Amino acid sequence: MQSTFTRATLALLALVGFATGGWACFLPGSFYLDFPGFRSGWVSADGPFNEHLVRDVGAMFLALGVVAAGALVLKTTGAARLAGSAWLVFSVPHTIYHLAHLHVLPPVDQALNAVGLTAGALAALVVVLMPGRRRAPAPVPAQ
Repeated sequence: MQSTFTRATLALLALVGFATGGWACFLPGSFYLDFPGFRSGWVSADGPFNEHLVRDVGAMFLALGVVAAGALVLKTTGAARLAGSAWLVFSVPHTIYHLAHLHVLPPVDQALNAVGLTAGALAALVVVLMPGRRRAPAPVPAQ
């Protein structure tokens, strides 16, 4: 059984997966130019536009969103850990790459990028490590 904190974190990961994935998969040009939306150019600062790559990244984010949403529906600790592990396998190398290439962004975006990516990886790690909630024992019928 998942804790409330685990469920909230899975919901956040699912939301990120669906929002980021939908944007990149279905509006790749806009994603390339405008991501993350409140400050633009985080993707375009890193090189020329490649529609295939942007759509593939979008599909991957959508898949991670489905895994996190599935874990929410299943409500088991094992499903939560599997979803957290999938996000962690993606998030760690993704974060390492971007931390090594922050120089392409202005200072404010460097900080926002580093904090956001690190928070995502830590959220996935928390889901993996969070203990499950114990179920109350079934009542013993009176005899």
